[in-house]
Amino acid sequence: MRWILVTGRDARLEAVDFGGHGPGVLLLHGLAGTAVEWEDTATWLTAEHRVVALDQRAHGRSERRPGDVTPAAFVADAIATVEALGLAPAILVGQSLGGLVAFLAASERPDLLRALIVVEASPTREEPEVAEQIADYFESWPLPFPSAEAAVTFFDGESLRARAWARNLVAAPDGLRPAFDADVLVAAIGEALARDHWDAWRALRVPTLLVRGKEGELSAAEATAMVDAVPAAQLVSIPGAGHDVHLDAPDAFRRAVESFLAGLS
Repeated sequence: MRWILVTGRDARLEAVDFGGHGPGVLLLHGLAGTAVEWEDTATWLTAEHRVVALDQRAHGRSERRPGDVTPAAFVADAIATVEALGLAPAILVGQSLGGLVAFLAASERPDLLRALIVVEASPTREEPEVAEQIADYFESWPLPFPSAEAAVTFFDGESLRARAWARNLVAAPDGLRPAFDADVLVAAIGEALARDHWDAWRALRVPTLLVRGKEGELSAAEATAMVDAVPAAQLVSIPGAGHDVHLDAPDAFRRAVESFLAGLS
């Protein structure tokens, strides 16, 4: 795995190139995540694909305070990454905010994609209270964390998910702190949730897999409505998984993705 620079439209971007050979895959993390949380997924995807994970703008090693945090800016970054790294026709995989970015990019530039995998993301507009709840959650973090173990404990105890969230933190002189500025991320999610994206979702024409965790935030009714609206879409619901499906149930997530990818050929 190696870090690489990506030429963005208006922001400095970095991505992890996990290596591998074959069709290109671009992985897009959710709000407050980083590219390295896809490490477990990349270990098996690289067997047959070239795998890249982007630190999305305002996250991780990419520019933390970009001037533009609208969905259009995130989409432009994803498209620029696919083009700059020669990943097309790519398989685009996104979770939560990354899932929204992925399907908006697929709707805008289907010529760049071979397939789309959307995890726990919805095209439905949300009320401003949701962004406020996220802001309150960030406020609840007992910063700085004195150690990775303290962070794991805060993130609900020993698990792949907690370890990934702890690994997303960065070392500071006083301890471990987030790899983001909370006010920027709250603004970004506010922009993303403030509008309806159903037109873009209905316009999808690439083979699409929608993945929901049965204990996640995407309801069964919403997921069913989404796949009913897109002829090329199919749905997998994974028991025992919450919002971070790839971290909560990695083996089941792998089976779902590999089955979908096998069907492409």
